[in-house]
Amino acid sequence: MNNTVIKWIFVPITIILIIITLIGVSMLSAQENQLEKAGAQISSLEEQLSTATAQIASLQSDIDDLSSLAGSIASLEAAIQNLGGQTSTGTTLENIAHVVSTVRAGVVAINTTAVYKYGWGSFTYDYVVEGAGSGWIIDESGIIVTNYHVIEDASTIKVTLDNGDIYDVALETVYYDEAADIAIFKIDAGNLTALKIGNASTLTVGEWVVAMGNSLDMGVSAKEGIISQLHISITVGQQSLYELIETSAAINSGNSGGVLVNMSGEVIGITNAKISAVGVEGMGYAININYAMSIIDELSAEMAAA
Repeated sequence: MNNTVIKWIFVPITIILIIITLIGVSMLSAQENQLEKAGAQISSLEEQLSTATAQIASLQSDIDDLSSLAGSIASLEAAIQNLGGQTSTGTTLENIAHVVSTVRAGVVAINTTAVYKYGWGSFTYDYVVEGAGSGWIIDESGIIVTNYHVIEDASTIKVTLDNGDIYDVALETVYYDEAADIAIFKIDAGNLTALKIGNASTLTVGEWVVAMGNSLDMGVSAKEGIISQLHISITVGQQSLYELIETSAAINSGNSGGVLVNMSGEVIGITNAKISAVGVEGMGYAININYAMSIIDELSAEMAAA
């Protein structure tokens, strides 16, 4: 084979090899570009994944906060429900308004006069003292309960019902236990609203109560409060009082003989005293109704037997 033949064989082969090499280089370059693009996409996806992970963590934190808040709300609702079955949506005021509406017709205002003589020998004169207090209807036939000290020494007793009707009390219908500071009497009326009697043994400190009576002789009004203490004994003047309920409900002059009622509108105490001193607030007292009823039953028996 001469040189001419070899030349014509080698040249095409060389050209073919060059073409193959160029194609290979071009393909490698394209693959490198694709790999670079894929790498960039992977980096972008990794950033997105990282961002999504952070967002998920943030959402989980928010969910945890919401769960904690829900727990706090549930605890608060439970605590509020324990306050005499009241809720934070205004039910407290609605319950108290309902209690007052239910009890009001059974609470009465009492006004008295007492005549005292002063002087000596033929130089004496009468001194008239007017008093005001409260009472409540225990029987629809007209039997009223009050404190003994409200009608003590009274020469006249007048009772004003919630509807404005006024009755004079016959003094011979008055029965009392001075030591217990409880009295009952009867007015000439019927079909009255008698109040329900509660059970003081079920009371708990912190329970909502309402005091109702003829406060300051301005007509029957209501004051809300809680039970502050139970089974209290105090001394008022020379008299010792036992089995009292202490309440933060405001007790004023004229409230004596009125009622302390629970959120069911049941009488659980007879308001009869307060501590009045500079710097002292919210220390009113009521006779435990369980103790009071034992006295009232005895007085009622005396009245029935008369």
